[in-house]
Amino acid sequence: MTELLTAAQMRAIEQAAIASGEVTGLELMERAGRGVVEAIFEEWPDLRGNGHRAVVLCGPGNNGGDGFVVARLLKEAGWDVEVFLYGDAGKLPPDARVNYERWGELGGTSPISEFNAWKCHYELAVDALFGTGLTRAVDCDVAKIVNDACAIDRVVSVDMPSGCCSDSGRTLLHGANEAYLPQIRPSLTVTFQFAKSGHYLGEGADICEKIAISDIGLDRNSALMELGVRPNKNSKKRRVDLTIAPRLIPRWWYEPDCNWSWLGKFSKDQPHKYSNGHSLIISGSVGKGGAARLAARGALRVGAGAVTVGCPPAALIENAAQLNAIMLRSVKGVDGLDDVLSDDRMNALCMGPGMGVSDESRGLIEAGLKSGRAMVLDADALTLIGRDAPLFALLHDTCVLTPHAGEFARLFPDIAEKLVAPATKGPAYSKVDATREAAKRASCVVLFKGPDTVIADPSGRCSINASVYERSAPWLATAGSGDVLAGFITGLLARGFAPMQAAETGAWLHTECALSFGPGLIAEDLPEELPKVFRALGI
Repeated sequence: MTELLTAAQMRAIEQAAIASGEVTGLELMERAGRGVVEAIFEEWPDLRGNGHRAVVLCGPGNNGGDGFVVARLLKEAGWDVEVFLYGDAGKLPPDARVNYERWGELGGTSPISEFNAWKCHYELAVDALFGTGLTRAVDCDVAKIVNDACAIDRVVSVDMPSGCCSDSGRTLLHGANEAYLPQIRPSLTVTFQFAKSGHYLGEGADICEKIAISDIGLDRNSALMELGVRPNKNSKKRRVDLTIAPRLIPRWWYEPDCNWSWLGKFSKDQPHKYSNGHSLIISGSVGKGGAARLAARGALRVGAGAVTVGCPPAALIENAAQLNAIMLRSVKGVDGLDDVLSDDRMNALCMGPGMGVSDESRGLIEAGLKSGRAMVLDADALTLIGRDAPLFALLHDTCVLTPHAGEFARLFPDIAEKLVAPATKGPAYSKVDATREAAKRASCVVLFKGPDTVIADPSGRCSINASVYERSAPWLATAGSGDVLAGFITGLLARGFAPMQAAETGAWLHTECALSFGPGLIAEDLPEELPKVFRALGI
C-alpha cells in the first residue's frame, strides 16, 4: 500500500463501501477490532491465551466502538478486561452503540474519570479514545488520564494515538499551553487498510513508535478509484488525480510489480559518457570547495556520465589536488559561466553548496536560471533566492529547491509561520500542505528536508521519504549530507530524470545509503555506498 490518507479520505472510502452494499459499518467495526487483537498477539506472542489483564479506554465516537470490539474479543479469549468510557453512552454513534451493548453482556463500563493506571496491574492498555476523528485539543483532564496510561508497559493505540492529528502528525494543543499535552507513546499503533499521513509526518512517527496496518477487507482498487487515483496502468475508469494522496516512497517502490529499470538501470544503447548527461557543480572560493566536491561525487556515483566542478580561478589548485574522475573548469563571474554553458552537453546544474552569499553568487544563479537548464538550488542559493524577488521569479519547472526547515522559512516565511503555529484544531496544517503550497508558489519542485522529507511539484503531486520506523537513520544528520543529496538529484537530472522523479529517487537513495552504511557515517561515505545499494536492487 503506497498512499497515505487523511481522515476525510479514509471516511469517504468507508462510506462508499457501505453505500455500495459491499460491507456494513458494523462489519467494518468488527473487522477493525479483530485486526487490533490479531496485531496484539502478533507483536506479543506471550499474550496469547487466557489469564491476562487489560484496560480499554473508549472514546465517544467510532474509535470507541472499535475499542468495545477489542474488549469483547479479549474477554472471549479468557482475559480479565476493564473498560472506561469518555462521554455519554447514549450519544455514541449507532454502530459504536451496538458494540457498547454487546460488551455490556460480558462486563461493565465505568466513566473514564475513575480510571487509575496505578490501582491494578494491567499487562495491556488499549487507547481507543479519539483515533483519526480528532478535531480539537484533548480536554486537560482526559490528557492527564491518557498520560497515566503510559505507566502500563504495553500500550496499543487504535488508528492514531489520542491527541495526535492523523493528517499532520501534530499534537493538538489548547492554544500554546503544553501543560496538559497528551504524552501517550504507544508501543504499537494499529491502523486500517491504509496508513495515514500523520503516521509519517511531524511528531507522528516518534509518538507511534511502531505501526501495523490491518486489512479490513476493503478492495484497494475500488478505494483508490474513490479517491480518483488510477491504481494500475490498465485501469481507465478515472483520470489520475495526483493531488489526492501523498505517496510513501519506499512502499511505492517495493510493490511486487515494480519495474526497477526506471530507477537506475543503465541502457546498453548509451555509446559514450555524455549519453548519461553532464552535470556542472558550482563551487565556492578558496577553502570553501568541500561542499561542491561532495555534491560532485554524489552526481558521479549516481550515474551522471560526466561531472564538472566550476570554481573561481584562485580555487583551481585546491580542487585539482582532490579531484580525479571529476573534471574542473575555471568560472570567473557570469561571463565565465556563460562560456562553460556554451557546451550544450552540460544539461544539469547544481548551485548553492559552499558558494557563499555575495553579488557574484547572485549573478551566477541568475545566469544559471536564465540558461533554462535543469537545476538544483541548495544552501547559499536558497538564501539568495529568499532575499531577492526578481531571482525567485526566474525559477522554472525544471528547478528543484532542497531547503531544510530554516531555509524553508527564509524562502516562504508566511507558509513556515502557519506550519509552526500551535495546532489547536484538526485537521492541522501539515508539512505536506506547506510543501505543496511552496511548490505551487515557486513553480517548481520543492524538497523539504527532514526525517519526514516531503517532495511536491506545482501540480500538487506529493511524496514522502520517511526516514522513520525501520528506515530511521539519525546518523544522516551530519555535515555535508545535504550536499551529497543535492549531488544525487543533479546527477539524476543529468541522466534525464524528470525533476520530481529525480528528487524522489535521490532522497530515497540517500536514506538507503545511510542505512546500508550504518552509524559512524560521514558525508563522504554516502556516494561510496551507492554501488552496494544498486547491487542489492539488482541494478
